[in-house]
Amino acid sequence: MSDNAAATAVFDALVAHDMGPYFATPCGVLAPLLAHLQERADYHVVAREDNAVGMAAGVALAGGTATVLMQNSGFGQSVNALASLVVPYRIPMLLIISMRGTPPDPTPENLAMGRLTAPILDGLGIEHDYLSAETADDQIRDARRTVVEKRHSHALLVRPDEFDWKA
Repeated sequence: MSDNAAATAVFDALVAHDMGPYFATPCGVLAPLLAHLQERADYHVVAREDNAVGMAAGVALAGGTATVLMQNSGFGQSVNALASLVVPYRIPMLLIISMRGTPPDPTPENLAMGRLTAPILDGLGIEHDYLSAETADDQIRDARRTVVEKRHSHALLVRPDEFDWKA
């Protein structure tokens, strides 16, 4: 299990606010958080981000709450599932999206999605903010209210260095 304090704080908040089950695709930025989640029976590794969104939608339609964790490149792959299923039918879920292609990540293959993730979320009408370990409990509590009470999806964006990722 990870000994990363920021990942531990976010994990504790997710569990405390009952945001599972968790559907995730592998991601180096999120790896310390995923290491905590993998110890849970309600954690599922999914090969494609759009499939993870579909699985979370099924949980929501059955009356549950779910979280999808992905890299922003995979978010790009899941846009159609979000635009044609989640948004029009108000299927609520929490999205945790790592922000490759934003500082301190200089990799050129990630720059476009680094620029486009927030504007795409805006276009979809999905509220979002940047996750901070210091305020994770409040942010996840507020996201839960959006998901459960307002029945809207909410995204928390994770800067590459939030969990000490290095290029």
